[in-house]
Amino acid sequence: MKWIALESADQINEIKQHPGYSIIFKHSTRCSISMMAKKRFELEWDDLPEEISLYFLDLIKYRDLSNQVAADFQVHHESPQMLLIKSGECILDQSHGGISVDEALTMVE
Repeated sequence: MKWIALESADQINEIKQHPGYSIIFKHSTRCSISMMAKKRFELEWDDLPEEISLYFLDLIKYRDLSNQVAADFQVHHESPQMLLIKSGECILDQSHGGISVDEALTMVE
């Protein structure tokens, strides 16, 4: 699997319109906790179905997009944070040490 860089509001709209599942991983490149959560997620992501798009949002570079993600998917901003989106709705919101591929898999039909 590989990351899709989330760098525009148009991409957020595409995620909202996508009929299947997407994951948005919000990451602070200046935070060691965020780096650890990202590494752990990447070690487990091979268990995810290939049709799930994995978006990577650099919070330092794209803070305005992070704010839009929080507003559009009605979640409180966290860093690091993983959102599982299904058909435009956030069905799972995890942060810090709670980020888990296994739990995300329990939400995927």
